[in-house]
Amino acid sequence: MDELDAAPRTTLAEVADEAGVSLSTISKVLNARADVSASTRARVEALLEDRGYRRRPSPSRSSTLVELVFHELDSAWALEIIRGVEDVARARGLSVVLTQSGDRHSPDAGWVDGVLRRRPAGVVLVFSDLGESQTAQLRSRDIPFVIVDPAGDPAPDVPSVGSANWSGGMAATRHLLELGHRRIAAITGPDDMMCSLARLDGYRSAMGAAGVAVDERHVAFGDFQVGGGREAALRMLRLPEPPTAIFAGSDLQALGVFDAARSLGLAVPDDLSVVGYDDLPLAEWTSPRLTTVHQPLREMAQEATRLVLGGTAGRPTRLDLATYLVRRESTAAPAPEAA
Repeated sequence: MDELDAAPRTTLAEVADEAGVSLSTISKVLNARADVSASTRARVEALLEDRGYRRRPSPSRSSTLVELVFHELDSAWALEIIRGVEDVARARGLSVVLTQSGDRHSPDAGWVDGVLRRRPAGVVLVFSDLGESQTAQLRSRDIPFVIVDPAGDPAPDVPSVGSANWSGGMAATRHLLELGHRRIAAITGPDDMMCSLARLDGYRSAMGAAGVAVDERHVAFGDFQVGGGREAALRMLRLPEPPTAIFAGSDLQALGVFDAARSLGLAVPDDLSVVGYDDLPLAEWTSPRLTTVHQPLREMAQEATRLVLGGTAGRPTRLDLATYLVRRESTAAPAPEAA
């Protein structure tokens, strides 16, 4: 059994008795064995944490891995995050292991068991929050972790790195207003994700500051994907008074807007201006090139990796990196008859 620091007058036998398990089960939990049920592991971990048992870091064990956890890996967005983590890990002689687990809110319940066995130098989680049990298990093994672009609002003691989503939504909408557009639509991401809501709030704030009423038929939640952007744009562009400009909550959604416009015989930007969000490399290759909000995905991942490897990830930290508008050729003043 691994060597432990413990609170005085509390023995592992007493912990086993209180948890209703054997000492061998306690040993399996401490050594991250897989043959323990998730509920038993969570109960034992909570008791060990409550009694002050902490693993003593072993000077002979030095991990060469950083674990990067996604709910989906097949996107240009994910590639930017991977590159950022690899930038920092490679500079420190470490390798990156990629894990796909769970949904956009949290990894699968069994994911943490594998992490405890692998003992990485740190964990970077993307679009994920962690439950109390998973958090306690990582901390009991002194495995630092950071959440990048959290889907929700992490607990105050959970470190995270995000970006200024509200400011990005504001900048995109203000740009369209300055061009003379008034019928401006917004297609954002899922309605249960913090970044989606913040970008939409930025849009609403810009419209309100300009004294322009928001037509709720011009607001849609989506999935940040091409298909969702196309579907929402088609609905809006078929309205009696369609928007003359659309702010899409991701570059992929903006591609869907492009496709919807083409299918209706509309030209971008002559008939419809489009602004995206993320500034992925593909934004330079669209026709016309996409005006978009630069979200520093690679830098966010780099900063998160520095946190887990620098020993500061265990302290409450919330970093939001700046966003800014990148003007290209997909936006222009509205046609006189459409303004």
